[in-house]
Amino acid sequence: MADMRKLAGISIVFAVTVSATQPARAERPAPTERRAHVEITRFLGEQRLPYLMEYAGTKVGGISGIDRDPRTGTWYFVSDDRWRYNPARFYTGRLDIDRATGNFAGISLTGVRTLERRDGSPYPGYGKPGSADPESIRFDPWSRRLLWGDEGDRPDAGHPGIPLSRTALRAADPRGRHAGELAVPRNLRLTTTERGPRRNFGFEGLAVTSRAITAVTEGPRHEDGAPPTVRHGAPVRLTVWSRDGRPRAQYVYPLDRLPTAPIPPTGDTDSGVSEILAVDDHRYLALERSWIEGVGYKVKLYEIDLRGASNVIGRNDLSRPYRSVTKRLVYDLGDFRPPVQNLEAMAWGPRLASGECTLVIAADDNFDQGEVSRFMAFGATGCT
Repeated sequence: MADMRKLAGISIVFAVTVSATQPARAERPAPTERRAHVEITRFLGEQRLPYLMEYAGTKVGGISGIDRDPRTGTWYFVSDDRWRYNPARFYTGRLDIDRATGNFAGISLTGVRTLERRDGSPYPGYGKPGSADPESIRFDPWSRRLLWGDEGDRPDAGHPGIPLSRTALRAADPRGRHAGELAVPRNLRLTTTERGPRRNFGFEGLAVTSRAITAVTEGPRHEDGAPPTVRHGAPVRLTVWSRDGRPRAQYVYPLDRLPTAPIPPTGDTDSGVSEILAVDDHRYLALERSWIEGVGYKVKLYEIDLRGASNVIGRNDLSRPYRSVTKRLVYDLGDFRPPVQNLEAMAWGPRLASGECTLVIAADDNFDQGEVSRFMAFGATGCT
């Protein structure tokens, strides 16, 4: 009964309305039968937020997801702060991108909202039952609500005392109030055993279209194989929900091998999909990000296509043959404006007078003085 109540709520929250779709379509060309691949055409500029910048009684940082309301031009930035400084929250703001020239000249914050639970209270902090780990945010122009991905938390060998906090995809109104959530497939639910997603490998990327809501886990489930090494990649699961909140398909996204070994060879690594962004109903952009001890960050931008991939939503493991989504390298960000940062957020900006789309990619500074809250804007073609 609990799952049915969730679905009933989602069908209202994510109902498609004609009045909301038209402003969102205004900046995008009419679809064509043959669509060009996404290509980066030029770099438009970079802006940064100061380390531990103070805004409205909060410390700004940990920006893990961004998106834009195409009707108003308002940007949304979600922080993955787990009450180290303030409760789970998102900011609103403006990006100053000149539509005539493409020049990205500034960034400003205009508001902040706490993400609320059903009862109106903030989510508990790190290490407490029911804590939230926001890793992605999308403005849904068809419902005019916000969707956000909660990676959740669970114990593992290195963190045995961490309580289980489920991974989730939730909706919020513009004030941060709880507005429903999607049903999570059983094979993506966090557990206290070596089943399901690993710790820090829950929902990391989120995308929305008029027909579907899509989310990807950062790394492989226990049953699906080991995380990437220099010798092998790894499968992660990309799940598609219908607009009424029902999981309808699940596909395998093949993570690359690590681009290089850590220093020392026994050092730590962390590799996975840090964000996805819809291009159309079957194509997405994906950020693949690796952190390698002694090396730093490596990031690549891919275009992926779900057509022809096997639906594995009913499989608890991937031992039987399957077809993964196809991948095409769009841009290697690992060699762009070094040192590469922790790129975790990605969204479409305004369309330029040239006809190019703007693609904004942002870095999470991890509230670490050695890292940067960086926002980079690019011109792009092949978007819809």
